[in-house]
Amino acid sequence: MTKMADSGSSVEITEGCRLPVLRKNQEHEDEWPLAEILSVKEVSGRKLYYVHYIDFNKRLDEWVTADRLDMKKLQFPKKEAKTPTKNGLPGSRPSSPEREVRKSLELNLQSATAPSRGKTLPTPKRKVETVPLATQVSPATPVPSLPSSAEASQASVFPAVRETNTFKSREDHEQLSSLTTNGTARRLIPSQPGRKRKANCGGTDEYCCLAADEPIPECKTTNEMIKVLQYNNPQSASVFLPPPEDSQDSSDGIPTAPRMTGSLVSDRSHDDIVTRMKNIECIELGRHRLKPWYFSPYPQELTALPILYLCEFCLKYLKSLKCLQRHLTKCNLRHPPGNEIYRKGTISFFEIDGRKNKTYSQNLCLLAKCFLDHKTLYYDTDPFLFYVMTEYDSKGFHIVGYFSKEKESTEDYNVACILTLPPYQRRGYGKLLIEFSYELSKVEGKTGTPEKPLSDLGLLSYRSYWSQTILEILMDLKPDNGERPQITINEISEITSVKKEDVISTLQYLNLINYYKGQYILTLSEDIVDGHERAMQKRHLRIDPKCLHFTPKDWSKRGKW
Repeated sequence: MTKMADSGSSVEITEGCRLPVLRKNQEHEDEWPLAEILSVKEVSGRKLYYVHYIDFNKRLDEWVTADRLDMKKLQFPKKEAKTPTKNGLPGSRPSSPEREVRKSLELNLQSATAPSRGKTLPTPKRKVETVPLATQVSPATPVPSLPSSAEASQASVFPAVRETNTFKSREDHEQLSSLTTNGTARRLIPSQPGRKRKANCGGTDEYCCLAADEPIPECKTTNEMIKVLQYNNPQSASVFLPPPEDSQDSSDGIPTAPRMTGSLVSDRSHDDIVTRMKNIECIELGRHRLKPWYFSPYPQELTALPILYLCEFCLKYLKSLKCLQRHLTKCNLRHPPGNEIYRKGTISFFEIDGRKNKTYSQNLCLLAKCFLDHKTLYYDTDPFLFYVMTEYDSKGFHIVGYFSKEKESTEDYNVACILTLPPYQRRGYGKLLIEFSYELSKVEGKTGTPEKPLSDLGLLSYRSYWSQTILEILMDLKPDNGERPQITINEISEITSVKKEDVISTLQYLNLINYYKGQYILTLSEDIVDGHERAMQKRHLRIDPKCLHFTPKDWSKRGKW
């Protein structure tokens, strides 16, 4: 049990202690959330405490003074039990569920095949059963699976009555941030034969979304379909569901281990007290001063400076304003190195090879790590391409954001990291970056998906982009010879270059799928249509494919890139 401090005695606060800390919320009201002390330092005779607010994003972590701490509710850290290793010494690394399952299988196999030593008692044979890890977590509320072959039919479209859906706001999106950022995979429950379910997903938004790397629920025939209805509009469409593809999981039901090469995903297994704390106080980039959100491995001698200066064109870091001014007299760059492959108005995109422009790519990764927590930094930038979006004025091309992608991706990833710098956020640049990544996939003739896990803000942007893109297609469908138009999931995926799994998860996220009279239908209510039209009116920045000058390369045939 956690010990509580005596309010009458003076105690020393150490790392690991937990207590309420005073902070201002979004309404500028005082609140006292529980926080953990990560570090203590003394500046000018006054102690400062670095706190992490429990159940809050790490970018809110900060240094606070003692007068903001509630000492009456101080909780001392628990003593950690030492985990013995094979030789009895403490300090073994934590085991994963996959390793435990494999270890148990090996032990059972050894016990069954090892020769007996000495005299042993006969023991009855036991059958070893292995349970797939994916089946160990049972969902709270099942969602409808795709229709079986017996339920699919080319029936006429019936009028559907359903509750109106309001277009999801930003607050509603926040509840979904844990779906993919925690790295867990969520699956649909296959329906039982002959059993009909209501397709009401509204009660559990948490489970209605599939991770993009999940296989499509099993279909038994390619004629299975979902009808699309639209209120106050005689036009509708039939959406055929594609046949399943092979799962990425291993055949024995145990998920395969994460890739350790070519990916920027952090496995979070090497976190320590240093990387949990912000180490840069402030960054000056051009005419903006940025306050970092997370740790970034800049050189140690620069972390003690009040301001870290960056050249906004080559992103070189310098320790003082005088060094920056001296550097600008010698820096000839006025735009990111690489080829300009898109320009419309003041917006330009530059393609940068991580091998040819290694220094710039590494500096870009250092800057991006200040605002991305779920990615880890690799100094080997050779396997990556970087696409930097800039805004042009008389002084040059100023960086707005960027995304990176692998030159060769076996999982069809078209984005590894994606970031809009804080001064340019909430202005439509995030969706512009996402739209540009899919335009590149269209030129390449592929479907793509972002690498997981996504950050909370990245998940919001992708959910919004997928929703608007798919609704735009469904609402533009026109009747064919008086018949209701039809479109398949594969056709939506080919038109948008969005992976099929993302298309299906977005339809479920929007709660469009309903079960009606033996078939699955997609119902576009007036609220969804009105919400989509309002959102599209606010979306002024769009990618013009005519302004894109891009020739994809076959990196598999290039020996050393």
